Amino acid sequence: MANPTIKSILEAAARILVIHERCISVSFRDDQVQIKFPTTRSLATHLGIPHYYVIPCFATMEEERLVTRTERVGIFTTTKGSRELMRIIASCHREEAEKLLGKEIFGTLLDRIAELETEDDPQKTCTDDALKVRQT
Repeated sequence: MANPTIKSILEAAARILVIHERCISVSFRDDQVQIKFPTTRSLATHLGIPHYYVIPCFATMEEERLVTRTERVGIFTTTKGSRELMRIIASCHREEAEKLLGKEIFGTLLDRIAELETEDDPQKTCTDDALKVRQT
């Protein structure tokens, strides 16, 4: 049984949010966009691994400033994590996300994340093509 990677966790989260739960909870605070992550248990179930295999990956994701965890509240992406998660959603689940959020809201969310500076490099703004391209 292989340990999950950050990429596999993000891909599973995208599938869970857009396809299975059909719910994306987004918070806008100052210059941050945060997305509520699925629970570690639902991620583990989706990946077909024991729950305790997922926990160390989240510690790494926190160190890399992709997520923040608050006891009894949940896990939320940072702006950097939102950018990575939305890149996956835009490239793998665009049609479903547009049906869920509507094309205008989905596009606006991508645009807002693209506007924000990354947390690791304040001089660099998000220029990822998957976030900048809006399909009409």
